[in-house]
Amino acid sequence: MRGLRRNAAGTKRSFSGSGYGLGHSRGDDDTEALLRSHNAGEGPSGSNPRYSDGGGSAGNSDEAPLLSDGSGKRHHRRHSSLAGDALRGVSGWRGWVSRLTGRVPAEVQRKRDEDLDKEDDDPSASRLVAVGSTQSTRFPPNIVSNAKYTAWSFLPVTLYNEFSFFFNMYFLLVALSQAIPALRIGYLSTYIAPLAFVLVITLGKEAYDDVERRRRDNEANSEEYTVLQFDSEAGRPGTRQRRALHSRKKGSNGRYVAERDRLADIQEEEESTENDGRGWRVTEIKKKSKDLKVGDVLKLSKGHRVPADVIILKCLSDSHSKHEDESLLIDHDSSSSSSSSSRPGSGASNGETFIRTDQLDGETDWKLRLASPLSQNLPTRDLVRLRVTAGKPDRKVNEFVGTLELLPSRQDAMSGESFTASGAEDDDTNGLVKAAPLSIDNTAWANTVIASHATTLAVVIYTGPQTRSALSTAPSRSKTGLLEYEINSLTKILCFLTLALSVILVALQGFRNQEGNVWYVKIMRFLVLFSTIVPISLRVNLDLGKSAYSRFIQNDPGIPGAVVRTSTIPEDLGRIEYLLSDKTGTLTQNEMEMKKIHVGTVSYANDAMDEVAAYVRQGFHTASPNHLATPSSSLSAAAGNIGATRTRREIGSRVRDVVLALALCHNVTPTTDQDDHGNSVNSYQASSPDEIAIVRWTESVGLRLAYRDRTSMVLESTETGRVVVKVRILDIFPFTSEGKRMGIIVQFQERLQNDSGSGEIWFYQKGADTVMSSIVAANDWLDEETANMAREGLRTLVVGRKRLSSSEYAAFAAQYHEASLAITARDAGMQAVVAQYLEHDLELLGVTGVEDKLQKDVKPSLELLRNAGIKIWMLTGDKVETARCVAVSSKLVARGQYIHTVAKLRRRDTALEHLDLLRSKPDSCLLIDGESLSLYLTHLRTAFVSVAVTLPAVVACRCSPTQKADVATLIKQFTSKRVCCIGDGGNDVSMIQAADVGVGIVGKEGRQASLAADFSITQFCHLVKLLVWHGRNSYKRSAKLAQFVIHRGLIIAVCQTVYSIALGFEPEGLYKDWLMVGYATVYTAAPVLSLVLDTDVDEALANLYPELYKELTEGRSLSYRTFFGWVLVSIYQGCLIQGLAQVLTEVDGPRMVAVSYTVLVLNELLMVAIEITTWHWVMVVSILGTFVVFVGSVPFLGGVRAVYVRSGDSCQI
Repeated sequence: MRGLRRNAAGTKRSFSGSGYGLGHSRGDDDTEALLRSHNAGEGPSGSNPRYSDGGGSAGNSDEAPLLSDGSGKRHHRRHSSLAGDALRGVSGWRGWVSRLTGRVPAEVQRKRDEDLDKEDDDPSASRLVAVGSTQSTRFPPNIVSNAKYTAWSFLPVTLYNEFSFFFNMYFLLVALSQAIPALRIGYLSTYIAPLAFVLVITLGKEAYDDVERRRRDNEANSEEYTVLQFDSEAGRPGTRQRRALHSRKKGSNGRYVAERDRLADIQEEEESTENDGRGWRVTEIKKKSKDLKVGDVLKLSKGHRVPADVIILKCLSDSHSKHEDESLLIDHDSSSSSSSSSRPGSGASNGETFIRTDQLDGETDWKLRLASPLSQNLPTRDLVRLRVTAGKPDRKVNEFVGTLELLPSRQDAMSGESFTASGAEDDDTNGLVKAAPLSIDNTAWANTVIASHATTLAVVIYTGPQTRSALSTAPSRSKTGLLEYEINSLTKILCFLTLALSVILVALQGFRNQEGNVWYVKIMRFLVLFSTIVPISLRVNLDLGKSAYSRFIQNDPGIPGAVVRTSTIPEDLGRIEYLLSDKTGTLTQNEMEMKKIHVGTVSYANDAMDEVAAYVRQGFHTASPNHLATPSSSLSAAAGNIGATRTRREIGSRVRDVVLALALCHNVTPTTDQDDHGNSVNSYQASSPDEIAIVRWTESVGLRLAYRDRTSMVLESTETGRVVVKVRILDIFPFTSEGKRMGIIVQFQERLQNDSGSGEIWFYQKGADTVMSSIVAANDWLDEETANMAREGLRTLVVGRKRLSSSEYAAFAAQYHEASLAITARDAGMQAVVAQYLEHDLELLGVTGVEDKLQKDVKPSLELLRNAGIKIWMLTGDKVETARCVAVSSKLVARGQYIHTVAKLRRRDTALEHLDLLRSKPDSCLLIDGESLSLYLTHLRTAFVSVAVTLPAVVACRCSPTQKADVATLIKQFTSKRVCCIGDGGNDVSMIQAADVGVGIVGKEGRQASLAADFSITQFCHLVKLLVWHGRNSYKRSAKLAQFVIHRGLIIAVCQTVYSIALGFEPEGLYKDWLMVGYATVYTAAPVLSLVLDTDVDEALANLYPELYKELTEGRSLSYRTFFGWVLVSIYQGCLIQGLAQVLTEVDGPRMVAVSYTVLVLNELLMVAIEITTWHWVMVVSILGTFVVFVGSVPFLGGVRAVYVRSGDSCQI
């Protein structure tokens, strides 16, 4: 078999390599050998780097097979003895002539040729990764790129985005119309400059943001990492040291000349292959993150950011790491290498490391990661014999399926040939092919951080855009506020008014055509003159206002830590009508504490835990320090239990069994770290706070988790400090959101020293009652006790166990291992084996209850929001009883309010009956589980949402993340109201992104929800101020600001209309050149913009009367009623100002322009002062300062300056 495997690999390599072997004849191989012989001596080791294996090329000349004998042994191609000069005339060999003449540096040419020879990666297919070698496939570079633009795409993309807005396109057309002489009114620059100003500001902001993104990208891409490089003992990268062959001799020119006998060469090189793969020397080099490639082996330590998706190969403690450095990373003689490699596990640790994933999935708890035993116990120099089979790039950060293979040689690993794993067929371990499954526990994805002190060796499998981090990162969808939609509708009305007014004025003239001025040209000129009706400064003012609101929120001392990530929708905070909230970590603290335990006939809580501790002391007392406790140990023999009643002994035995199960069935690992003062601090790390709470409880009752690695676990007594339980971990079945349970198989040691290794084997499992009820043996108390705990607001877990015989476990292990090697449907196959052999008829040990306390001020916050007219929905993954308890305790459901529960619906007619009942009770609260919700969302969406949105409160439990997002989307689509979603975990991200306003809480579950949200806060109670105060101010201010800007454009258009009528309906401009620009910017911008500081009510009053918030949701501050009111005011003021100016002065003269323009500016300043409710010093300065600037600039205004020239008296103005 070994020979057959090697022969197959050799055949494969003869057609792969660097891409030149395919289709070549035997003579071509000899010719290549001649070229290599000629070029020997160019490199430092006398070999051509084109075929160097230091780059990992599979086509290395030394390793390419020439002949295969019957035994399957591989032979190497011989070196030709012909002179290299004879081949200088050979052409068509991909640039060999230029390389032989030294025109191109060898290293540059080698890399160039390797890139040309590689095939592009297919992202839809799985991949083979040779560890420590260059791959035959071209994978994407490991470059982090968050930039939105390139040098070529910046202008086209940004301009397209800007002119997709109606405002900008409208004014672009107006500006371009001034290039037509017949339509020109005033200077072209007066139309181009405002538009250019808006674009420059916007483009400058985009450019600055993109430059900052590139700067951060460059910092990440330039971060240096230690990479292990595998060289031959002779120092030539990737190639075994070549010996001079006996059948070759040097000629006079110093080159080898072949003699007639080639068989000696073949036999000699055949012997040299027997040591293939054992002569690698490991050195460390530095590489930047952007230069890392698939297959590189990284050396990572604590605090290192993982630069790409990697598979963990080895985890070494500090002491072991030093041993590795001394024994494997330094060149020695072969004898010392052999002795070092012969010790199993030498230089190895337990293969465990911890990573932080808060920047990837938002969870702050450390994650335990493991090295495969196949690579953990392998000497570092032999890592090049490993090959990883990985699936296609995927965005699922919690899933991975792969296989790790240990092959006879590096060349076998680099080949694409399939190998069959076999047993020990001979004594040569290098001839074996071994395989081990890889799962998510063996990975570390990009942007995670190494958290433990161990040195980690890992191989890169996905780079750049194919990493989980890159695939999971999608650009946030741009959100548009409701106010902007309303302003857009009003703008359409203004555009219609502009066109109608232009047509009416031309119609009143009778559509007369004059020489060089036809009627439709007049309409176009009027459109240009009335372009101020749609003010270009409207968007600029609103954007500046939004920036100010965002700054107010972030600098508010009442909501410390608040972050605004989407500055385009602060007004929507004042329009919220539906609030969808997560429970755990949002309404509750996510700080778990074990409160209650039930063992069948007795429940223990509070002070009764002392009795549990007494039972633990008795149950784990051993006769001698060398004896350890096991589940079969007799409690009656324990010290201090003599004379106890039978009932008490039974209860004590049950307590001991459930405490032991809780102390063993978990994924918690004890860790030791240093605080700020350098003191050692013991703590626990796990993926769930529930797990840590339970392990802390077992410690409090006398059983401490002292040590744990991937293969063993040690428990000690907190009273005596002695080891009382020691187990060997055989298998772990981690918790999943689908399975809602976790299990572990352990083998107990009966003695601390000299254990026989044949102890008891037990399977422990704990999980949600909904899944465990069908797994544990029949009982009459489980449902009742879990319901009782849920009514107390406790999170429940059911604990069970099962004893396995050695034969039962062996049968399970064989089937489980076989299922774990499958590439397709691996998880389903493994779960089927577990269900078949383990998950049935478990002995029910007990039920635990863990409390999650409410967040600070949750009760008054929910009550205030409910009084503000906001309908609150709570969406959680907890069970019905727990959700009901939290809803009542948090005052989400009022005292005495009817709660209608809908659970486990499967029939459509029953679902309709529940809806009919809810219609008859509109003041009730709906409590619905995920199964029933799925039925409604699938078959009765409209009927369900039409009833649910009328209820004051809805509680949905057992919800999946997708269901949460579907509910938010359904409410938005049906009601067209603003929906706010708030959460703190990764399972809330979909809901937050689907909402009109997403709020994330930075909490125990990390920052993923916060990073995905539009607004980030630290506590739920801060939401009240965010909505009731900042939401109110943002909406009211923006509404007033928008109407003032529209009024400012309308009044000047009315003046223009009156002036054109006085001229006989001629389209002549009233305010030309820079008067129009100055009116919209210098003379009115600052006072109008200062309205962003106005407040209509005091903050205390807004909190005292939350009913004021209801007015905002109705949109009364900016409606058609208020809009047309401002239109009438603009018409009245414009007619009065322009009419009196024309009556008091001549119609077509500079004095009239000066009078009307001056009154126009003063009127706007007066209007701003009248509309201010609460004065701020900035408002006073802006109004008075603008007036001073206007008076000081009068001599420089063209139309007004003429008054001074003609009258000689400035007072006539």
